[in-house]
Amino acid sequence: MAVLDILRYPDPRLYNQAEPVAEVDESVRALVRDMADTMYAAPGVGLAATQVDVHKRVVVIDPSETRDRLLVLINPEIVSREGVQYCEEGCLSVPGIYEVVERAERVTVRALGLDGKSFTLTADKLLALCIQHEMDHLDGKVFVDYLSRLKQQRIKAKLQKQLRQTA
Repeated sequence: MAVLDILRYPDPRLYNQAEPVAEVDESVRALVRDMADTMYAAPGVGLAATQVDVHKRVVVIDPSETRDRLLVLINPEIVSREGVQYCEEGCLSVPGIYEVVERAERVTVRALGLDGKSFTLTADKLLALCIQHEMDHLDGKVFVDYLSRLKQQRIKAKLQKQLRQTA
């Protein structure tokens, strides 16, 4: 188990498309363990493999208060979307930045679990938001891409200033 480095926006590697996982084997399970450790240590409620510079379609999510309900989605695919919600989002790759983004209120996702078996899950509210947010990462998209160019420029400038101050 290890805590991995999280890529920071606007790192171009965040825009890479993740490849499907061919087989859920021990290397994928090890990646999931490391991703979960990284997410919990950050702390965050979700993490996509793309954010740790592994371009495989793997997501871990745990929006619970108790941090003991890890959801693993391998090769996730949203099969339906319903409704609209506007929620403030943050991202481990965009630290300290929170903005309102439009998302579906309810989603149904099909994915593989750690056992390699397919399952379907219907989620709403926060879990639906997390699923959509993390799946965007797998498709090479960061939540700030939904914002205006001006907001994106301001966010980049703020993050660059943070980096200079911590260097």
